[in-house]
Amino acid sequence: MGAEPGRRRYDSLRRTTQAQETRAEIARAARRLFVSRGWAATTVRDVAREAGVSAPTVYAAYGNKAGLTRALADAADLSADASRMLAELEAPGTDPERQLAAMAAYDRRLFERAGDVITLVREAGRTEPELAAAYRDGRRRGDETRVRVFSSWPDGVLRSGLDVRSAVDVYAAVCNIDVYTTLTVERGWSPERVERWWSGVLARELLA
Repeated sequence: MGAEPGRRRYDSLRRTTQAQETRAEIARAARRLFVSRGWAATTVRDVAREAGVSAPTVYAAYGNKAGLTRALADAADLSADASRMLAELEAPGTDPERQLAAMAAYDRRLFERAGDVITLVREAGRTEPELAAAYRDGRRRGDETRVRVFSSWPDGVLRSGLDVRSAVDVYAAVCNIDVYTTLTVERGWSPERVERWWSGVLARELLA
């Protein structure tokens, strides 16, 4: 009799773990297909078949294809380790140049680990308003982080003639998925080289 509650408790844990593993496998399958076939050409049934589950299981886990893609976008942000960037931004004795380097390092990790997801969300957003909003939200969160960091600097740190909003614009023009892709795919740069170049360019363009 005494073992029954324990078995039930572990059965519940087992079901939760299995559900999490199923969600993760669905997400991995969707990412593979979205990247290889394109978002529009991939159906929920395709994702289910690739993941080895039923289509209703995919719908139950993510709602629809747009919901699944939005979940991939959220996971992309987590993969870049935002908490590491925050720790580097707030580290004792840090200065604006090192803060710029921390933000460039975060963007490098984001594009290196999830650039394919960012690109597919942007492309799918051309026909799916929900995904267009997801892409804009990601860009907005990045801008908000930079506004907070740049606004914390004393007067005279930014180059003459630059205000915070203009500095954010310059950052966005330098550190973005298109520049990263051009340098790594077309020009053969390593991600580390891109990160170093970004850090140097940002310091030269933004700091007095």
